[in-house]
Amino acid sequence: MSLYDDAVLVLKGYEDQPELRQYYLDHLSAHPEDGLWKACTAGHVTASALVVDPARGRVLLTLHKKLRMWLQMGGHCEPGDATLAAAALREATEESGVPGLTLLTGGPIRLDRHPIPGPCTQHLDVQYAALAPADAVEAISDESLDLRWFAYDEVAGVADESVVRLVEQTRLRL
Repeated sequence: MSLYDDAVLVLKGYEDQPELRQYYLDHLSAHPEDGLWKACTAGHVTASALVVDPARGRVLLTLHKKLRMWLQMGGHCEPGDATLAAAALREATEESGVPGLTLLTGGPIRLDRHPIPGPCTQHLDVQYAALAPADAVEAISDESLDLRWFAYDEVAGVADESVVRLVEQTRLRL
């Protein structure tokens, strides 16, 4: 199965956000060759994961180097990614430096469509949650200015609504 096929199956199986879900499916249908890749200037599907430490009631956020915003880990799909979940886990591991992350079962937590500076116009992000091992030690990557653990109730003070909603929806699944 290709990454494209996986993305379509994942989105068809995702039951929340029906209008946005359909937008993603329509985008992939209109861009079957490049709708998952950075080169698609009409927008492309991305994968991200919120790193969570439920035992301590906290999440790990990255201060994104280009956007200068506190965000979950995530980014572009790569040719070696077999699934959207694998892409999200790869991005979370690379950007957090935390080995041994595992995705929360049950598929994506939510979808988030957001504009980005050109030449591409938008990211169609499929958002997962990754559970951190008890002994997790983070390491800043080249894509981050900083990494920091935030208590659940601190996130609204540092991050935008998209991240706040992702934390809220993740907590409902824990």
